Amino acid sequence: MNDQTLVRMASQIADFHAPYTEAERIEGIATHLRKFWDPRMRERLIALSEAPDTPLPAVILAAIERLKTLS
Repeated sequence: MNDQTLVRMASQIADFHAPYTEAERIEGIATHLRKFWDPRMRERLIALSEAPDTPLPAVILAAIERLKTLS
């Protein structure tokens, strides 16, 4: 799976959680990534989040930080 697809999928998850508070949104995204994404997909998304020119929005970056504590 390419990086653009991972970013698009993560953005769709974030969009789904948009009506919630920021804390609920972060938790919801992180939980979805942990439950439903293959470990290789999560690892690649984490790597993308650590790149200096990451294309990921702030809410997804926060969810990835939360995900690291769940794993």
